[in-house]
Amino acid sequence: MRNGTIPGSRGLIRPMRLLGDPVLGAPCAEVEEYGPGLATLIEDMYATMYAARGVGLAANQIGVPLRVFVYDCPDDEDRRHLGHVVNPRLVEADGVRVRGPEGCLSLPGVEAGTPRFDRAVVEGTTMDGAPVRVEGTGFFARCLQHESDHLDGGLFTDRLTGLRRRRALRAARRAPWSAPAAS
Repeated sequence: MRNGTIPGSRGLIRPMRLLGDPVLGAPCAEVEEYGPGLATLIEDMYATMYAARGVGLAANQIGVPLRVFVYDCPDDEDRRHLGHVVNPRLVEADGVRVRGPEGCLSLPGVEAGTPRFDRAVVEGTTMDGAPVRVEGTGFFARCLQHESDHLDGGLFTDRLTGLRRRRALRAARRAPWSAPAAS
């Protein structure tokens, strides 16, 4: 939020990658080059996240296999958390394990009770290369873990088992956006 501008207000809305796209299933590469290109990517990620009415977005969800995510997410006390992390690493995930509703912009309309820890800490850098540590609880902790999973090539459905997993994947296969190979 440089100079008081709204994140994403100058960004382009990029196409969302959906379940079945190989970029979602592969670990992302570390960002090595900081500069205007990275700033533009982050701005576009905010614009895309807001257009899709999401609370977080990983770079691979718009087809860029780099370790970057953005968020604008409330916690359980309805405090807003707004930011981005470059080269994030989930360094702590602990506390009570809570099964809560979770969805994904890459699986629109699909939601399932997904187990996540109630507290999470992510460390990385800002787009300028400054170290950053983000700590979240409740829903925001869920968001941090979800976006970190994306950058490691995972989806929330990978955390599901049994009937919950089968139902979520069946819903994805039946969704109007589904590719024939979505499973």
